Amino acid sequence: MALELLVLRGLGLGDLLTAVPALRALRQAFPKHRITLAAPASLSALLPLTCAVDDLVDVSGPGPVPFERPDIAVNLHGRGPQSVEALRRTDPGRLISYTVGPPWREDVHEVRRWCELLEWHGIATDPEDLTLGISDRTGPVIVHPGAAYPARRWPPERFAEVAANLDDVVVTGNAEEVPLARRVAELAGLPEERMLAGRTALADLIDLVSKARLVVCGDTGVAHLATAFCVPSVVLFGPVSPARWGPPPGWRHVALWAGKTGDPHGQRPDPGLLKIEVSEVVDAALEVTS
Repeated sequence: MALELLVLRGLGLGDLLTAVPALRALRQAFPKHRITLAAPASLSALLPLTCAVDDLVDVSGPGPVPFERPDIAVNLHGRGPQSVEALRRTDPGRLISYTVGPPWREDVHEVRRWCELLEWHGIATDPEDLTLGISDRTGPVIVHPGAAYPARRWPPERFAEVAANLDDVVVTGNAEEVPLARRVAELAGLPEERMLAGRTALADLIDLVSKARLVVCGDTGVAHLATAFCVPSVVLFGPVSPARWGPPPGWRHVALWAGKTGDPHGQRPDPGLLKIEVSEVVDAALEVTS
């Protein structure tokens, strides 16, 4: 009977990408185990690129997790009681979580958070092991104006000004972000075929980013895809510091932040985010692509 290792990360695209070093560390530490990831099924296109996961069970949020008796269960979801209890209910032989581990630090980068947990449990990690591929930079510039909450969305008028100052631009977004993306494209004077929001499944978005010349976006999952494919990026931060969720320093990534924190789930654009000017973004875009 195969040895089973279950990992809970029932979150979104960026969350999964920041967990790639931890997942690869688990693959390295437990080569004989079958690794199953409990995460949203919508992320399945990403899993083969990690080279760390064998299977997926569809879980959105902290559980419940439809799995029984893994040899090892690993909580990469959070420290709350719901995710811990969800994994305990699977009756694992061993549970790795922050219930027994290093202190939970609010100021640590999300990539390092989960690497620190595994290292405390004696599992070697490489927090820089984020790469899924390397863009040949023959594709377009991607402008992605959406984000999960309004607090992290820079005004569409400003994104449009940036798009109008760059060449070979496409505008992306999920189905819910179509109106926002369309406004950006129209204000920037882009033709209809350049408005890709709502037209790309995750596999298509991965393919698009994997060839992109530049990504300009807010604090959202596409920023982490740019990091994963070594695509130059300009990422706009508002209520959350890039020290917690930003791209790694260097290699043509620029994180713009006004130095103020706020509510990342707010229903209005964060005041700090609004301090970022169009000229700053355009200058950064030209710098990282020069």
